[in-house]
Amino acid sequence: MTYQEAVRYLYESAPLFQNVGKAAYKEGLENTYLLDAHFGHPHRKYKTIHVAGTNGKGSCSHTIAAVLQAAGYRVGLYTSPHLLDFRERIRVNGRKIPEARVVEFVERERAFFEPLHPSFFELTTALAFTYFAEAGVDVAVVEVGLGGRLDCTNIITPVLSVITNISLDHTQFLGTTLAQIAAEKAGIIKPGVPVVIGEEQSETMPVFREVATRQNASLFSAEDEARAASFEAKPTEDGRMAYSTAQYGTFYGELAGTYQIRNAKTILSAIAHVQKHFYVSPYHVAKGFAGVCELTGLMGRWQVVARQPMVVCDTGHNAGGWTYLARQLADVPCRRRRIVFGICEDKDVDAVLSLLPRDADYYFAPSSVRRAMPAERLTELAAGHGLTGKPFPDVASAFGAARAAASPDDLIYVGGSSFVVADFLKARAEGLFPALAEQ
Repeated sequence: MTYQEAVRYLYESAPLFQNVGKAAYKEGLENTYLLDAHFGHPHRKYKTIHVAGTNGKGSCSHTIAAVLQAAGYRVGLYTSPHLLDFRERIRVNGRKIPEARVVEFVERERAFFEPLHPSFFELTTALAFTYFAEAGVDVAVVEVGLGGRLDCTNIITPVLSVITNISLDHTQFLGTTLAQIAAEKAGIIKPGVPVVIGEEQSETMPVFREVATRQNASLFSAEDEARAASFEAKPTEDGRMAYSTAQYGTFYGELAGTYQIRNAKTILSAIAHVQKHFYVSPYHVAKGFAGVCELTGLMGRWQVVARQPMVVCDTGHNAGGWTYLARQLADVPCRRRRIVFGICEDKDVDAVLSLLPRDADYYFAPSSVRRAMPAERLTELAAGHGLTGKPFPDVASAFGAARAAASPDDLIYVGGSSFVVADFLKARAEGLFPALAEQ
């Protein structure tokens, strides 16, 4: 079996959420516990940090991992979804799990897991936890896949739980109010395990406090701690973010999206509360923030891939994310904004469209996943929000049209969905946009 065959087997044998959405969602942890027992409870062999939230959990997970790597620890990192390669989900010190290990997992274990009919994410989580044990990691930073309480990563007992923020997303699974969604996310709070809350919201903080009290878990507000630490942040002329705190001095963040300011508060709070397990100095913090993409392989967070015209892609995909992205797009000086945009049908499409800038040219395109909204339908809905654009059959053709029409002083933004960004980066890697390959 080749690596491509093994990954295809995982995709086709178990439902993949990014393709089919609700049909891939399995409520309950029965399979997860069976898989965990079969592999000898591998997650008990190393420390873990558990990260949940609606937005920012990927950036926070990657940056926490980068800081710990900079401090000299061997760090596992489990995130989702991937953009170009399945192996992006499972990394040790930034290196993707070897192709041969994925093949071995499928060939050796399929006789056990096939009768269980597990989901794709259940299998991937079992592989990740097992691989981290084999690799001898000191700590694994584990990003929740969906929700928290019933997510199959929730079998771990971490040294710290982190909940970045709450907004309305995946409401068909998690609830239709912020309080209901917070209750699901709060399911990762474990007895006696401290929890950092990244964003204070009047609807959600009472939920977190109640669960933390019931679990005898110390609760910390990243916003409170940032104020106490004299936290300051501002963008630099060279496209980075400059941070200043009483504890860590001044350092620079490679991730430049304005929404990263809130993430940085969460990350610094998390680092402070794992200090009894891991020694981290101001130098390690600076190195992790400055080199998170190189250290962990992070992509698609206000990623500038070209200039003249400036080309940016970002995986923000819901109203909570676009609250920040819309402001950042408006702040970029340019002659004209050209936005290559696609979204999944199970999102609150109208809420997102209402946040998009009206003074832009739109190139609507579906990503290559089955959940993607057809471009023609998206164009119609966008027109109802005063957005002007044309439909295209795929992301590559939409970007090609935007680039052909752009002047050197324009901004081209690619996003609306993680999968739109994935299609764009894949087309770039395959050489469909030769002038972008070396930028």
